[in-house]
This record gives sequence, structure tokens and C-alpha cells, in this order.
Amino acid sequence: MSKETRLKLGLRIRQLRKKYGYTQEKLSELSEIDYKHIQLLESKRPPAIKIDTLEKLARAFNMSISKFLDFN
Repeated sequence: MSKETRLKLGLRIRQLRKKYGYTQEKLSELSEIDYKHIQLLESKRPPAIKIDTLEKLARAFNMSISKFLDFN
């Protein structure tokens, strides 16, 4: 996954989180993803993301993975 794609994904997570009124802590609870990992995903140097993590995030926002990844 390119750095540009990882940055776009991190921005998408942040935008959805704010749209839904979630803090990083709340998203961590809902997605069962460590709070520190969510911080990293939204950072300026996000790591690659596993499909399992994408599924958990999409579920936390009550959407399909394809809709979650629609950040164009």
C-alpha cells in the first residue's frame, strides 16, 4: 500500500470519526482496535493496514468495506 493511499485512508477514518461524533477512544471501543493504533492510522506516517482492521473499522461505522474505502 502506497504512502499516499495510507494517508488518504487515515484522513477517511478521521473524517468519518468526526462525522459520527466519535473520539479516538470511542472508535477504539467500537472497533476493538487499540487506541494507539487508531492514532497511528490517523497520523502523518500511517502504517499499512490489515484487512481485518478494515473490517473492524467499517463495522464500527456500520458500513460495508467498499463504502468505507470510497474515499475518492
